[in-house]
Amino acid sequence: MIKVLVAASILWPALLAVGAGARIRNENSSLGAAVYLTSGLVCHQRDERSFHTHGVKWPVCARCSGLYLAAPLGALLALAGGRGLRRSQDLKALALAAFPTAATFVLEHGGIASISSTHRFIAALPLGAAAAWVVVRAARGPHAAIE
Repeated sequence: MIKVLVAASILWPALLAVGAGARIRNENSSLGAAVYLTSGLVCHQRDERSFHTHGVKWPVCARCSGLYLAAPLGALLALAGGRGLRRSQDLKALALAAFPTAATFVLEHGGIASISSTHRFIAALPLGAAAAWVVVRAARGPHAAIE
């Protein structure tokens, strides 16, 4: 199960790149269409909040891109770590990693600041890595007694 989680964390951003690549090359591929359709189930795909390459919008918004591109790093580190979940420590780390994303959301939706797609992407990187870290470590089981 753990290796499947790690593989999925790597495969999903790769599929996102394949889907975008197919659209950039103007290919009428069913895989590219499936990637965009599936991405729409997990992301709002708003044009103004997405990156574009050669005029083609990425399959997910900038924030989701940051989450998904950082996830393999967290998953691989958790796999290499060899330890199970340390509930209080790992959940504190996850909360800390969520802070930049939460801050951009509050600043933007509170009308305090305009947040660019690049800032949304960068803010999501720690959360993507930490979420994958926690999921893979949780799949390994508890490190010791749950704290």
